[in-house]
Amino acid sequence: MGATDQVRQAGVFSTVRRSVRMTAGQKRVWESHWQDLGRTQEDLPPGVLDLAEWFGRDAPTVLEIGSGMGEATAQLAVATPEVNHLAAEVYPAGLGQLMLWVEKYDLDNVRLLQGDALDFLRDHVAPGTLAGVRIYFPDPWPKKRHHKRRLVTAPFVALIADRLQPGGTLHLATDWADYADGMLAACEAEPTLANKYQHDSGDDGWAPRPEWRPVTKFESRAQAEGRAVRDLIYVKRSGS
Repeated sequence: MGATDQVRQAGVFSTVRRSVRMTAGQKRVWESHWQDLGRTQEDLPPGVLDLAEWFGRDAPTVLEIGSGMGEATAQLAVATPEVNHLAAEVYPAGLGQLMLWVEKYDLDNVRLLQGDALDFLRDHVAPGTLAGVRIYFPDPWPKKRHHKRRLVTAPFVALIADRLQPGGTLHLATDWADYADGMLAACEAEPTLANKYQHDSGDDGWAPRPEWRPVTKFESRAQAEGRAVRDLIYVKRSGS
């Protein structure tokens, strides 16, 4: 059974679109920049999306799932201009805010997708395409009865791994301890991924916090409330 079939049969919950009011500035950049920078899931043509054509160049592409208000995405795009950064988010306000950052820093290596990242990976990304996938502070759904709604599950990790190129990375971060344990278990269940810090960190595979990962408001809130942030970095095995 392939990763796509596993996702379908497992009934994985991804993100859902919600209506959020945009500011005047966000509306302005949406009207002026969305046509060039963004696409909605519904508007994508059937089949694999030509990422090189969309970005206007052939470069390593990293998909960020749940880019929030986009400040971290923009900072990473500034720091790594040689990388194509594709931000997937359901909230129009978050995408609008990211376009404000893109405008501020005059970035040409950022594109935006409004829609379900699971559907995008399943239907529009070819196997072995992505240089990396980032999922920072996904909705923890803290109540036990809602845990089935969590994004990072073994079937979803399998789908991500299938879309990563050999040597590509999956980077996860969360401040919820039980979710971190679930993420670790989901990644360990995927045989094509190797934990980059399994033997080096001395902490059961948790990655040291990368200095290059920007501190988000979610991380600042977690620190203020005394919750430890856990990072996981997995690498797609060669030949997988």
